[in-house]
Amino acid sequence: MESYGEILRNAREEKNLNIDKIAREISIEGRYLTGLEDEDNGVFPGEAYMVGFLRNYANYLELDTEYILKLYNNKKIQESPVPEGLLVKRRPRWLIPVICAGSAVLITVIVLVSVLVHAKKNTQEDDPSALAGSMRTKKYELTNAKFTQRVYKGDQIIVPTDNGQIVLTVRDALSSFGLDTPGGVFYTELSEETEIDINGDSSPDLIVYVSDISSTDESRGAEISMLLRHGISMETSNVNVDEIPFESDIKSKHPQKVILEDNRAYPFTLNATFRGSCLFRDKVDNDNSVESYFPKGEVFTANPHNGIRLWISNSNAVKFTIVADSRTFDLDIGAAGQVLVEDIKWIKDSDGRYKLVVIELD
Repeated sequence: MESYGEILRNAREEKNLNIDKIAREISIEGRYLTGLEDEDNGVFPGEAYMVGFLRNYANYLELDTEYILKLYNNKKIQESPVPEGLLVKRRPRWLIPVICAGSAVLITVIVLVSVLVHAKKNTQEDDPSALAGSMRTKKYELTNAKFTQRVYKGDQIIVPTDNGQIVLTVRDALSSFGLDTPGGVFYTELSEETEIDINGDSSPDLIVYVSDISSTDESRGAEISMLLRHGISMETSNVNVDEIPFESDIKSKHPQKVILEDNRAYPFTLNATFRGSCLFRDKVDNDNSVESYFPKGEVFTANPHNGIRLWISNSNAVKFTIVADSRTFDLDIGAAGQVLVEDIKWIKDSDGRYKLVVIELD
């Protein structure tokens, strides 16, 4: 029988790809990819994770995903122990009386539990406030910042826009994450990223990623991340235009990196994902600077109006995403081990247009 791990490894090597590159591109840790190639299920926190990662890895390598999953399931069946029902065991003579006595005790316990549950149910039916509390759902308001939360069926996510609120409702939180939107119902699988059109204009507005969901217990909900893309005009406050410097006033020997240009300036969101440990300091607009140590896997979010200054002890350890005017821009700064000081801010050129730029400082 073919080995799904060998198929994955051979496909990766034929494409001259390394584990680290793939891990960055599909957001799955390298140790999990190695575990798939080695067919080592012990490295995964659960089978649902393993199957989700296997599906994503096979899709990335452009393999027959269903065939890869079939090979995995066949191996799992072969390695499963013989069911207890197929094994012939001799029961000691003294076991039958013990079983009878135990059954009597069990039946008594079941009857008592049933009575208590029925009494509790009647109490809840008589008490409307208790019933309402057990069915209460939560509402969350989305902003330009990355939204990460464990949500449950019935929970609502509110998107405030210039044209009013858009309400998204969690339809399913079992096996697949389902979301009701004005543009239709959308589903996202475990460890998959889905772009969703939430206002029906045929343009993707929202990125949804599912990091944890149960295939057997809906009450556990789903751990999700959401990030708005272009197409949705968010309610924003104004920047202080008088504090925006002219391009000619910027003094730096390093070239500017222009993120976007527009005829107006507006607040933006900076999301930083730490791929490694890093000492990180930031100063938003005119606030005081704040210094923190971030380990691998942590996320930092800031919402500047005019700009932000960053001090980074290891540039390659951080991946930045800029969200401006509801559009998303990926931004990599510096190299491994490089210490940098960067400004990300609005400037104004001689024609009166505004530019959101990255400026390296000495």
